[in-house]
Amino acid sequence: MKQIFLSVIVAALLPAAASAQNAGQIASVQTGQSCPGCNLFQADLAYTDLPGIDLSGSRLRQADLSLSTMNRARFDRANLSVANLFGARFTAASFRGADLSGANAVGAYFGSADMTGANLTGTNLSGAEMETARGLTQTQLSSACGDARTRLPASLSVPPCDPR
Repeated sequence: MKQIFLSVIVAALLPAAASAQNAGQIASVQTGQSCPGCNLFQADLAYTDLPGIDLSGSRLRQADLSLSTMNRARFDRANLSVANLFGARFTAASFRGADLSGANAVGAYFGSADMTGANLTGTNLSGAEMETARGLTQTQLSSACGDARTRLPASLSVPPCDPR
């Protein structure tokens, strides 16, 4: 009976451990080390300057990248859902196949960024600069929202955000 109880407790705790952030990986990234495939859940990367960093396939769900500069960074296939990208600079960064669903990208700069296949469902692009971003489609943008200050490639548009 004791073994069954312990097995149930361990099984219940495993999902929590699997979703927890990895402090060592976060510290490594904060010092500018690339970390593809890392668990950076809720990482505080605000105000950082990390040019060319490779975070492809990493879990950055609910991470704070606000006012950071990550030019030429790689976020291919990364999970940036519900992340705070407020005012961040991503010049020539790659977001190929990345999940940015529910992210706050208000005032973010995506000049020459590759957005091919990125999931923008529920992403707030108000005031975002995406005029020279590559790989953007109307389908992607139709599931996001923005405002009159959002800059997009010619012939693309984004619906307004709910003012609530």
